[in-house]
Amino acid sequence: MSIPTPVSQAPRSHRAETYKPGSTIGDWRPEDDGFWQSTGRKVAQRNLWISVPALMLGFVVWQVWSVTVVKLNDVGFGFSKSQLFWLTAIPGITGGTFRILYTFIGPIFGERKFTALSTLVLVGPMLWLGFALQDTGTPYWELALIAAVCGIGGANFASSMANIGFFFPKREKGSANGLNGGLGNLGVSVVQLVAPLVVTAAVLGAPAGGPQHDAKKNTDIWLQNGAFLWVPLLVIMALLAWFLMNDLKVAAAPFSQQKIIFKRKHNWLMTWLYVGTFGSFIGFAAGLPLLIKNNFETQGYQATTYAWIGPFVGAIMRWAGGWLSDKMGGARVTMLSFVGMAAALVVVIFALPSGGDQGSFWTFFIGFLVAFFFSGLGNGSTFRQIPVIFRDQHAKQAAGQGPEAQAAALKQSEMEAGAVTGFSSAIAAYGFFFIPAMFANLQVTTALWIFIGFYATCLAVCWWFYARKGAEAPS
Repeated sequence: MSIPTPVSQAPRSHRAETYKPGSTIGDWRPEDDGFWQSTGRKVAQRNLWISVPALMLGFVVWQVWSVTVVKLNDVGFGFSKSQLFWLTAIPGITGGTFRILYTFIGPIFGERKFTALSTLVLVGPMLWLGFALQDTGTPYWELALIAAVCGIGGANFASSMANIGFFFPKREKGSANGLNGGLGNLGVSVVQLVAPLVVTAAVLGAPAGGPQHDAKKNTDIWLQNGAFLWVPLLVIMALLAWFLMNDLKVAAAPFSQQKIIFKRKHNWLMTWLYVGTFGSFIGFAAGLPLLIKNNFETQGYQATTYAWIGPFVGAIMRWAGGWLSDKMGGARVTMLSFVGMAAALVVVIFALPSGGDQGSFWTFFIGFLVAFFFSGLGNGSTFRQIPVIFRDQHAKQAAGQGPEAQAAALKQSEMEAGAVTGFSSAIAAYGFFFIPAMFANLQVTTALWIFIGFYATCLAVCWWFYARKGAEAPS
C-alpha cells in the first residue's frame, strides 16, 4: 500500500525562497504530483546535473592510477608487475573505507556542503601525483601513499548516491540513480581515454613541468598532465556544488538513527548483490589495462587504446539498468546481470594465452565488454531495488495505522534506503582492491573462476529473497 505524504504547513509566501540554489529545503514532497510538477522536478534536476560531473571527477581521481601505471616503467621507474598491480589496487582500500565514513557524514553535515568539500579536497592528491611523476627517483612507498590518498575520490559515490535518491519520487528513483551513478561512473572511461592523450604533448604549458622520455616509443611524454589536468575542473565543480545545490532536511540524520541499518537483513543481502555488480565493474576497470598490457601487448595491442571502452559500456548500461528496472522490476534485471557476467567470463578464460597458445585478443576483449555490459545493468537494478525494498517493508509495518504513523514510516524508509545505498557501495568498492590484487597473486584464470562461483551465490540470493513467487521482498 502507498503511504500518504503530509502536506507541509510552511507559509506559501516563503516557499519560493526555500527552493533557491544554495538553500536548505524543509518542505520536500516528491510523491505529491502537484508539488513535483510545479516545483520538485526542477529543483531535483538541478541538483542531479551538478551531482553528476562532481561524481565523475571523483571517479577520475579514484581511477587515475589504473592508466598511470601503464607508463611508469616506460619512463624509467622500474617496478615489477606485482608492484604495478598493487599501485592499481591500493586506491580501492581507501575508496571503500572512506565510503563507509562518507555514507554517514553527508546526512549529518548536509549533502550540498559535503559535496563541495569532498570535491575540493581531491585537488591535493592530484597536485601531489603530478609533481611525484616528474621524478623517477620518487620511492615506491611514496607512490603507494599517493595512490591511497587518490582512493578518497571513490568515496564521493556513497554520499552522492544516497543524496540524489531523496530528491526523486519512487517511480523515478531507478532512472535518477542510474543517471547519477552511470554518468558518474563514466569518470573511469574519461580518465582512461583522456589521460593517455594529454600526456603526449605539453598541452598544459611550462607550469606543468618538463617531459619524461618514453624509452619504449623513443619519444617525450608529460606523464604529470594526466593528474594536473583535473585540478581546475575540481575547483570549478566544488564551487558549483556550493552555490547551486540544496540541502534537504528530510535527508538529514545523525548516525544514531542511521546505524539501524546494521540490524536490517536486507542491508546485508543487497550489499552482497552489489559487491557482485559494482565490485566487478570497478575491479575489472582497475585491472583491465594491466591485463591487456601483460597478455597482449607483445601482439601489438595497447592498453591505452582499448581499456577505456569497457568502463564506458558499463557506465552507460547503469542508466539502462535503472530505467529497465523501473519498467520490469529490479530483481529480474539483477538476475540477468549475474547470468550475463558469468557467461562472459567463461569466454574470457578460454581467450587468454595458455602454454604455447597466444590466445585471442578480440575474443578476450569482447568477453570483457559483455561482462561490463551486464555489470552496468546490475549496478542500476540493485540501486533501484534498495529503496523499493525498504519502502515496502516499512509500509507493511505501518499498514492500518494513522496518517502520522505512515508518514513517519515513509521518512524512516527513505533514511534507511539512503544509508544502505551508501554502505553497500562502500563494501562493493573493495572490489577495486581485491580484483587487481587477485590478478597480481593468482593465475588470472583461477581468479576469474572464483568470480563466476561468487556470481552463482548472488544469483541464488536474488532469486530466493527478491525474484521468486512468494519472495520475502519482491523488488
